Amino acid sequence: MTTTLITGANKGLGREAARQLIAAGHTVYVGSRDFDRGEATVAEIGGIPLQIDVTSDESVRAAAKRIESEVGHLDVLVNNAGIAGGFSSVTDVTADDVATVYATNVFGVVRVTQAFVPLLERSEAPVIVNVSSGMGSFAVTLDPSRFESTLVGLAYPSSKAAVNMLTSMYAKGMPNIRVNAVDPGYTATDLNGHRGTQTVEEGVRAIVAMAQIASEGPTGSFVDAVGTVAW
Repeated sequence: MTTTLITGANKGLGREAARQLIAAGHTVYVGSRDFDRGEATVAEIGGIPLQIDVTSDESVRAAAKRIESEVGHLDVLVNNAGIAGGFSSVTDVTADDVATVYATNVFGVVRVTQAFVPLLERSEAPVIVNVSSGMGSFAVTLDPSRFESTLVGLAYPSSKAAVNMLTSMYAKGMPNIRVNAVDPGYTATDLNGHRGTQTVEEGVRAIVAMAQIASEGPTGSFVDAVGTVAW
């Protein structure tokens, strides 16, 4: 049985990824900052509720200790928790605004990854999936044919560009773990006020696919539902 942790899994992409991976046979820890919301989600889709606030060292350590005590290892980590932080004029965005977004989107990935690597190393085929965005791609945001090129912001796009580099460096530094970034595409979730053009079922395709790769699967890649995304 594959044991999987998904952060930010009580709604949106995380919830749907959890639902699909449970259906595929994974034992999924449904991570949520608010434990009650996690419990409500689990009551509907299955899985195991886990309180985890990716901005808190104490919360993340406690979550790792719980999974270690209950399972002893982790096979798949999906770093999904993220916030948008708004798209104000770039001249109005403060350093504190950027730091708030980075606390979840970037430092949260580092905090959770570091805490769970010891458990992942006990797996026969450990996998990390970092949920990124086309907004974190230089190529995509500079391509006039892409919707992402019409959006201008400092915090969220740069945070996802940082996630892409974290993915590359983790993949190089941990060759025994498959580490990949995924772009779900413009999906209707709370993150964008449900303005996205895809359903969550469509948006999780790359997440679910990369969560199920084997030990010989790709690492250090950035993909969406149809293939490789340019960095």
